[in-house]
Amino acid sequence: MVGLSLLWLPILLSAVVVFAVSALFWMVVRHHDADWKGLPGEESILDAMRKARVPRGQYWFPWAEARQMQTPEMKKKMAEGPAGFVIYWDRYEVPMGRNMIFWFLYLVAISVLVAYVAGLVLAPGAAASPVFRFVAVAAILAYAGALVPRSIWWGQAWSATWKEVFDGVVYGLATALVFAWLWPR
Repeated sequence: MVGLSLLWLPILLSAVVVFAVSALFWMVVRHHDADWKGLPGEESILDAMRKARVPRGQYWFPWAEARQMQTPEMKKKMAEGPAGFVIYWDRYEVPMGRNMIFWFLYLVAISVLVAYVAGLVLAPGAAASPVFRFVAVAAILAYAGALVPRSIWWGQAWSATWKEVFDGVVYGLATALVFAWLWPR
């Protein structure tokens, strides 16, 4: 067993490495750019949303409570369309600095959890290969494990999901490399 106090360096360094890799993916490689597109007739849609004074939030349309979803009226609305999900902001306010800090803290949290489970299973002085394999599986599950349901349940394009899963696999492998390199001897 290896305590977290012995794993602080791989925890922090793996978070830094994954932060750097994610920045490369989003700002240099830009393979997610094609995941989004604009709405046809965007101006009229935006005008309608402004006039309706839609507050910030998550919306599902057409909307009904769960017990009303099976009514003939609701089934008709769903069949006729349009239907969808929207995360709506009344204006674009993305505090990039704050979000980058939260992203980094999230990466540290994943590294802490991965370090904790690896420390329970692997002994000090474990060879790099078993450390890499164990940490890779745990970190890939952490970074990519919950992404597929977005396509199954919410209609996210599978191409976007597979790119996010790819990112998660790379993040997990990067985490594993750092832990295998810095595992306590």
